Amino acid sequence: MPESRTRGVTIATIAAEAGVSVPTVSRVLNGRSDVAPHTRERIEQLLRDHGYRRRGVRPTTAARLVDLVFNDLDSPWAVEIIRGVEHAAHAEGVGTVVTAIHRRASDTRSWLDNLAARASDGAILVTSDVDPALHAELQRLHVPAVVVDPAGVPALDVPTIGATNWAGGLSATEHLIGLGHRRIGVIAGIPTLLCSRARLDGHRAAADAAGLTVDPGLVVVGDFNHESGFRAGVQLLDHPEPPTAVVAANDQMAYGVYEAVRRRGLRVPEDVSVVGFDDLPGARWASPPLTTVVQPLAEMGALAARTVLRLVRGEQLETPRLELATHLVVRESTAPPRAR
Repeated sequence: MPESRTRGVTIATIAAEAGVSVPTVSRVLNGRSDVAPHTRERIEQLLRDHGYRRRGVRPTTAARLVDLVFNDLDSPWAVEIIRGVEHAAHAEGVGTVVTAIHRRASDTRSWLDNLAARASDGAILVTSDVDPALHAELQRLHVPAVVVDPAGVPALDVPTIGATNWAGGLSATEHLIGLGHRRIGVIAGIPTLLCSRARLDGHRAAADAAGLTVDPGLVVVGDFNHESGFRAGVQLLDHPEPPTAVVAANDQMAYGVYEAVRRRGLRVPEDVSVVGFDDLPGARWASPPLTTVVQPLAEMGALAARTVLRLVRGEQLETPRLELATHLVVRESTAPPRAR
């Protein structure tokens, strides 16, 4: 067959000609048994006709290696995800490669090249968007992917593992309203992330249900780091009518609020109550211990690992979208507002 004909042949081309889905062709390529014999025969004939060859095909469907990809690795939040993935993968004798791509196209391209070179069996992407180009490349490499805490709405055939962020935002604000707070500041996360929008929407829903109006001046955007929490805390305390409580979209920004309150000569929770989100290991050791929404990060990582390994084995998922429950843990950073 002429080289010009074989060069552009993809798994999608084979699927279209066979009248089947791309995953079905992938299962045939990987030697899996869950394809009807006549369908398998038709696909194999098309593969032969097109001279299709997959590089690095292994004779077994057992995974040996999975990639875990973050945008950044500068947070204890990432450590919890890694802990869950590594625990679940290790239990099945699978190795884990951790990469940070820093939201750069060049780093993404380098990761894909390394992924192909080491013939990883699956990929777990964290707070990512699987754009069409990345999706197509993973399909070309026959590497199934799972997204943890997706940045936006992912492709329908990319499974996701998340948490009930809206419910978490709701419970945080309901707790403060129940204590008697009426002016509640919010430090929201990065607006482009789905989890940030969901947590803020949960706060607004709780305020609306209680008949409270959300003052736009009491909603400040942060970037999930301590410094942005500190800056946002200062901005909220500088408001002509400062809040008596603050909900931060993660624990690290909540710690930044602690510092802003301290520098004003005020105290948590006597002057300002603070609620975080995540329940990172340091939350219970903060001073005072932080009231926060528990996001089961390690469990999310473990579930993502088990899910991608199921895909490698060619198993059918019951649902492509899974959300683990959040819940509020009340510690000593929240109290009724002081009379003013």
